[in-house]
Amino acid sequence: MTEPLSLDVRGVEYAYPDGHVALRGVDLSIGRGERVALLGPNGAGKTTLVLHLNGILTAGGGTVAVGGLTVDRDRGTLAEIRRRVGIVFQDPDDQLFLPTVGEDVAFGPANLGLRGAELTARVDEALAAVGMSEHRDRAPHHLSFGQRRRVAVATVLSMRPEILVLDEPSSNLDPAARRELAEILRSLPVTLLMVTHDLPYALELCDRSVILDEGRIVADAPTRELLTDSELLARHRLELPYGFAVTR
Repeated sequence: MTEPLSLDVRGVEYAYPDGHVALRGVDLSIGRGERVALLGPNGAGKTTLVLHLNGILTAGGGTVAVGGLTVDRDRGTLAEIRRRVGIVFQDPDDQLFLPTVGEDVAFGPANLGLRGAELTARVDEALAAVGMSEHRDRAPHHLSFGQRRRVAVATVLSMRPEILVLDEPSSNLDPAARRELAEILRSLPVTLLMVTHDLPYALELCDRSVILDEGRIVADAPTRELLTDSELLARHRLELPYGFAVTR
């Protein structure tokens, strides 16, 4: 029997109440363990698509399935979908709101009903995965921005997600923190969807990239292949940093 895809988006359409059409028949399939970068200019529909993956938004047309389970508000499966899809927002302070790092990381699995030794093990596992075990009892606002981003990742990992979705993970990080986060992300045994304008980071972490523009998937290919197509990048307002060259 064929293993279900981590993510299977079919013909997804979405228009906001003001009439703005954000998604126009998006198809996107991601296999288990794949690492895919979602690229595109501002206003392309990237955030709108991400918010469909765990049911925050509901498609006006088409379907979204995570690990074979369809995202459907009427089926009573949203809790499981939201466990399977871990979204790490661009600003870690949007996810850290409790007095200590350990409490923030425990929040999700505790809401699933975990208690005692099992909950402690989840927290230990997630903090170890991001190299933040020694900061368990610290207040999140006492950490550096890079450390807070790693804790935000841990809050999602404690749910043992099927797919980890990262929104601009390298933004506002200094070079060392950027490298440290890349090392962590490479080590995680999960499917990865990374929304980013940082094209070198996409090349570093994702073998495959997808370009979304005006609500449509306009390219889907190996990252290196996309980033060497200067005409394609220019058409969709994507640019490599000055002096950065990608060779085939």
